[in-house]
Amino acid sequence: MRVALEGNPAHYLNRVMRLGRDDIVILCDDATGEWAAKVTAPGKRAICLETVEHLREREAVPDFWLCPALLKKDRFDLVLEKATELGVRRIAPMVTRRCVADKLNGERATKIVTEAAEQCARTALPEVAAPQSLDALLRDWPADRALFFADELGGTPAAEAFSRHTGPAALLIGPEGGFDDAERTAIRAHPQAAAITLGPRILRGETAAIAATALWMGVAGDWTGEQAE
Repeated sequence: MRVALEGNPAHYLNRVMRLGRDDIVILCDDATGEWAAKVTAPGKRAICLETVEHLREREAVPDFWLCPALLKKDRFDLVLEKATELGVRRIAPMVTRRCVADKLNGERATKIVTEAAEQCARTALPEVAAPQSLDALLRDWPADRALFFADELGGTPAAEAFSRHTGPAALLIGPEGGFDDAERTAIRAHPQAAAITLGPRILRGETAAIAATALWMGVAGDWTGEQAE
């Protein structure tokens, strides 16, 4: 299989790594897994490669979504990066009444998750959905997916709730100022929602998203040693 790279990837391989003909690089296509490929035609603006060996199949990923409220850019960048490293299947940002941000640069988000996947040798990228309102998220929520709601007012201890559930799941994390009363009422009234607590301390949005995701992976995800579906 022949592959032609242009733009930033080609610049990195040509100018930073200074690859020459027949040098070997590792490629991942987010579909078939990981490949070893050799350089067949280095160039200033493009580089051509040819795959020589299939190294790994695309990794199995737990069926877990992270649904975080949008945060300030640097903080949400951290959520994107760490969610990718932790093995989240889908990141579905939402906009709530207390969000300080209401837009997400899709190109930037893709770059962040791609670079995070490269750093930790992932062979699968999380899907990053376009931001939507909390109302829309709840309205269109799939009937077969549990929605764990991190509520600062309390709920079932997260580890206990996670350990009781099998099947598709998601985690809802609020913004810096938390959910307002009307939003909390709407979430708690949803048939798939289950309120959880992340402990006695109030966590910042990015901390809550990362900590709760890591906890889910340890209790119910692929950190348990079982094969993800």
